[in-house]
Amino acid sequence: MLKIFSRFFSVGIINTLIHWVVFALIYSQHVSQWLANFIAFSVAVTFSFFANAKWTFKTQITPFRYVMFVAFMGAMAAGIGLLADHTHINPFITLVTFSAISLIFGFIYSNFIVFRVNK
Repeated sequence: MLKIFSRFFSVGIINTLIHWVVFALIYSQHVSQWLANFIAFSVAVTFSFFANAKWTFKTQITPFRYVMFVAFMGAMAAGIGLLADHTHINPFITLVTFSAISLIFGFIYSNFIVFRVNK
């Protein structure tokens, strides 16, 4: 389990870098923050799905698994973002909070639901 979590964590670091770079590139072209973030999230979560399916969990890629993964991660991101906007939380705190929550709950959801293999 530790090996799988370590791989998931490694994919998460790369995923975060992809998200930040894509966001910065798009936002630098005078695109709104929400659209730049949406596009960056979409690119990063797609990378994360394929990397985790093949490298972390070594399981089959299916459209259903992709939709399950993206919907869950997107719902978490939107929920935390809406809560942060509503409570006026500092954006850095939001980023750190989402990173921690998505690491823990994303791993649990991925390991036991999305990429679960019946043995």
